[in-house]
Amino acid sequence: MRILTTSNRAAIDRLVARDAARSATVAREAAHIVADVRRRGDRGLIAWERRFGANPDVNRLAPVPRRQLDAGWRATPPAVRRAIRLAARHIARVAARQVPRPFTEMVAPGLRIEQRVEPLARVGCYVPGGRYPLPSTLLMTAIPAREAGVRDIAVACPRPAPAVLAAALEAGIDELWTIGGPQAIAAFAYGTQSIRRVDKIAGPGSAWVAAAKALVSADCAIDLHAGPSEIVVCSDRMPAAWIAADLIAQAEHDPAARALFVTTRRGLAAQVAREIDAAMPIAGPARASLDANGAIIVARSRADAIAVVNRIAPEHLVCDSARDAREFTAGTIFVGRWSAQAAGDYVTGSNHVLPTGGAARFRGGLSAADFVRVFSVQTVSRAAIRAIGPAAVALAEAEGLDAHARSVRKRL
Repeated sequence: MRILTTSNRAAIDRLVARDAARSATVAREAAHIVADVRRRGDRGLIAWERRFGANPDVNRLAPVPRRQLDAGWRATPPAVRRAIRLAARHIARVAARQVPRPFTEMVAPGLRIEQRVEPLARVGCYVPGGRYPLPSTLLMTAIPAREAGVRDIAVACPRPAPAVLAAALEAGIDELWTIGGPQAIAAFAYGTQSIRRVDKIAGPGSAWVAAAKALVSADCAIDLHAGPSEIVVCSDRMPAAWIAADLIAQAEHDPAARALFVTTRRGLAAQVAREIDAAMPIAGPARASLDANGAIIVARSRADAIAVVNRIAPEHLVCDSARDAREFTAGTIFVGRWSAQAAGDYVTGSNHVLPTGGAARFRGGLSAADFVRVFSVQTVSRAAIRAIGPAAVALAEAEGLDAHARSVRKRL
């Protein structure tokens, strides 16, 4: 694994800029698929599923029947079923605290402002089905929606393994469609003859899925930019073997995943590089990821290390102490050597659908708050409009909006 220093700005610039989901080629290909499904509905969706999907022989669209979900539950080993239930409990417990609260505020006599919080009507959860089955992602997307009060939860997963079907039962979803890729995102965003459109799409996916979500976001809400996975470990004192294990674990998601180690200790940097070389096979997705997108960065000082981490604003960050955590920007932060990032992928209760590509600069991970609509209701009495109306008129006239001023003045 290559070792860089923070003085090598060009190399770090290339690391920060690398995001396949923002590739012009990927965006162009995803746009073509999205436009076709939007125009042709079921016919377009089936055509792209036959070409790129998990079901090349598909000729009609139907959700997975309940009996197949039940069969998936029975086929899932008991230890995995117990793990699904544990993860579901923890996710629900955290999500229940995340829903914004309504309030009523009397801003002035006769002037009442209410904040109302209502669940979205229908949401679509995307669960990747490529290299690995991901029951955890189904739980992480559907359970916060359920805790927010969403009544209609649809899931798209191109290859739902038995454990994914078991998670679907545990999460209490309403529909599971065996579709994937940009065509699934388009179907959720615009609807087809068989699939009703949703109010919001949540969940991670390939670069093409991330590009498709960005494309449809003008017409259908999305959760966040969740492209290829990222981890940064920033430490001067964790065991080298544990740091290497965390980097390799995240790299195995995808050849486009990004795994970085930032430290001020050159000796620790060299140790981690040796641990990775000793642990990694010559080939495989994790090796390809680390060779293409991985790096160890030696910083000149702690401040320098903080600066480079915050410039990356990674999806996952592992750091030494709570003091460090207060200074970092990341989608989620794991504090201390015992806080294995992989545990957060499954059972801590915090969500593993997280911003990538630097989007952690302005938001955190998926939460129940993403599945509600927060809006205001304003009630102004006769006495209140007489009290505040002159100020509204003055501001409207200052902006040159005379009709606004007249609208208020008529009530005075």
